[in-house]
Amino acid sequence: MPRTFSRRPSAARRASPPPSIQLIPLLGMPEIEPGNDLASFLRQAAKRGKSPLRNQDILVIAQKIVSKAEGALLDLNSISPSPKAIALAAKLRKDSRFLEVVLQQSRRIVREDHVLIVETHHGFICANAGVDHSNVPGADMVTLLPADPDRSAADLAEALRKLTGKSVAVIISDTFGRPWRLGLTNIAIGAAGLSVLLDLRGGFDRSAKPLQATILAVADELAAAAGLAMGKAEGIPAVLIRGYRFAPANDRASSIIRSAQEDLFR
Repeated sequence: MPRTFSRRPSAARRASPPPSIQLIPLLGMPEIEPGNDLASFLRQAAKRGKSPLRNQDILVIAQKIVSKAEGALLDLNSISPSPKAIALAAKLRKDSRFLEVVLQQSRRIVREDHVLIVETHHGFICANAGVDHSNVPGADMVTLLPADPDRSAADLAEALRKLTGKSVAVIISDTFGRPWRLGLTNIAIGAAGLSVLLDLRGGFDRSAKPLQATILAVADELAAAAGLAMGKAEGIPAVLIRGYRFAPANDRASSIIRSAQEDLFR
């Protein structure tokens, strides 16, 4: 099925000035545990920060707290490593139990030199299938990615609508490396309530030149912007973005994943 994208008038035809966008960290979030009502915690944090949720707000939420609330946690002491995991552990000098979990969460191994790069069952290409030790209580506990991040985002958006009466878009973000570029950045692995891609093809730039190949990954850009306000050790797992203009939509972050047929490097 051909993809469809949200469209926005080109810069040359836009009469209003660009928006002023705010990044508002939600402070004071408690340690999230399986079964917690994450939507209620997010609503309370926004109210405490004197930024109660409004229509057209966007909440960017770190994957880690979504995984914790959904119970996507594993104790490595419960894992029996396979021969493949044991062989990889010897090669990479890593815990064979950890690598067994990575293999269980993967469709295929993309690279296994120095670091294990895999394709997850979601279709993400990333290190260790998103299995992570960081910010998890317990030396042998790890988190997994949510089984369906787009569904998780949609459920949170609906729960927030019921709690507040407001239509709030939700992005679930995670930190990924990038081919050809050093450093990590946050991307959207789940989304609800907004267009994740913005197609500017057919419009014009400020010099009236036609735009022929410009499709913006706005969900990733919003996730990356929110990442600047999250930090890694500050305990800020959610950021409210206010002022970004968007039309409500039912896009899924999974639609950003480039298909195998379009991927020039598989």
